Amino acid sequence: MPWERSSPELIATFAVVAPGGPGVERRQMFGYPCCFANGNMFMGLHEQRFILRLPPGQHAELLAAGGSQFEPVAGRPMRGYAALPAAVVADRDALKAWVDRAFTHALSLPPKEKKAPRRKQAE
Repeated sequence: MPWERSSPELIATFAVVAPGGPGVERRQMFGYPCCFANGNMFMGLHEQRFILRLPPGQHAELLAAGGSQFEPVAGRPMRGYAALPAAVVADRDALKAWVDRAFTHALSLPPKEKKAPRRKQAE
């Protein structure tokens, strides 16, 4: 079953709250816009969900506030990632505060090394 595209409104919200400047890279993941810092994804969209990567205490705080564990495929959760509740996404100040927390967390993680390109196997 193909994934649903994010709404234009959600994509516009993402563009407004996404941090800019040095250290932030915007690219696609799962076909959706995402932001990375030091090679670590810290925010993105998936279908109609706005997702963030947070440290354990803040992740639990977000879940208690109505967020949900992020599972791009049912039964396959991504550890540390949560989908924001609709009320937070609708509140630009609250959303920006959560995005800032995710960005700060990503900056605290060790940089990911770029993987070498895969070589084609001989047939």
